[in-house]
Amino acid sequence: MNPKLSIIIPAYNEERTIQTVLKAVESVQLIGNFDKEIIVINDCSTDGTEAKVQEFQRQSPHVSLVYFRHQYNQGKGAALHTGIKNASGDYLIVQDADLEYDPWEFNLLLKPIIDGHADVVFGSRFMGGNAHRILFFWHSIGNKVLTFLSNMFSNLNLTDMETCYKLFKTETIQAIPLQEKRFGFEPEVTAKIARIPNIRIYEVGVSYYGRTYAEGKKINWKDGFRAIYCILRYGLFK
Repeated sequence: MNPKLSIIIPAYNEERTIQTVLKAVESVQLIGNFDKEIIVINDCSTDGTEAKVQEFQRQSPHVSLVYFRHQYNQGKGAALHTGIKNASGDYLIVQDADLEYDPWEFNLLLKPIIDGHADVVFGSRFMGGNAHRILFFWHSIGNKVLTFLSNMFSNLNLTDMETCYKLFKTETIQAIPLQEKRFGFEPEVTAKIARIPNIRIYEVGVSYYGRTYAEGKKINWKDGFRAIYCILRYGLFK
């Protein structure tokens, strides 16, 4: 039996991009004979996100796609909790429902796993020679500050703790009690993964096609303060 990668896609008001992302994920040919399982979690969108997902399902019945809808908006972290709980693949990765990350780069993260070097792989937007859209100076400074603080407590040397692309062994991430319902997921999961004895964490460079707020970007300065709180909370207290 082939190994399987569960691709978790949290979505909130992404009717403009969700089908494009699903078609891109569908088209990716994974290395290592990996099969794909797509898990979409609609976090109570108020636009046509659900209709777009259902249309994709009708048009692509051959695709392994599991769909969940939250009855009220709970946040990205809560959507990821639902996806992680229901994943059946050997490994799992998060794919945002916008167009900021390229699903064809799943294979960059899978390679250290397949080669037997890694247990967890982060896809860094700040290393390597891949394409990066030039956007906000203070966002980049904020990301570097958050990564620096996270590294202080985790004793890792990551370049991009806040990246969406994190590849985990499913049984490992399912065994971690996760609490953060919104964007605090990233520092929480990083802190808790780093504590696992003998865990092998790798980082590879990925592309980044960032969005402006006019294009639908949702994270803001409040989320940055929450991330600092989570770094301190999960870094200081086990």
